[in-house]
Amino acid sequence: MTQDEFANRIVAMQDTLYRVSTTILSQICDREDAVQATIEKAWKKQHLLRNDDAIKAWVVRILINECYSQLRLRKREVLTDTIAERETAPDAAPDVYQLFTSLDERYRLPMVLYYVEGYSVKETAHMLKMPQGTLKSRLYRGRLLLKDTLVTLEEVCE
Repeated sequence: MTQDEFANRIVAMQDTLYRVSTTILSQICDREDAVQATIEKAWKKQHLLRNDDAIKAWVVRILINECYSQLRLRKREVLTDTIAERETAPDAAPDVYQLFTSLDERYRLPMVLYYVEGYSVKETAHMLKMPQGTLKSRLYRGRLLLKDTLVTLEEVCE
């Protein structure tokens, strides 16, 4: 793959990268830093990519690692201000996004990768470094939690 093709694919993935980072990081500045660091690392390490078809999964895995790195850095800082609520991704429906952010991260990230980004079970499991059976269980439990939340909201609205 040429550098131009690589750059074009990375540019095409920017929305996906932002949405995935939104599921892990709450602050916009952290998300932007993580996406930027991911693109930089992918560019520098593109020679390590063995299969050109797997570029999207490879870059998303780099992003996930970078997001967790950002979280580790944030844990070391002493916060003096309160942190604002998570902001909705620009192309996300606010109500649906709020439902996803209410989930625990172990369910939120797999559900976003599988249902929102459209990765297969195999690809998602590989990105999250977990067995496919574990991923399927988390997707199932995440769906149940969303269903319970929706039923509760429906009862409150009535």
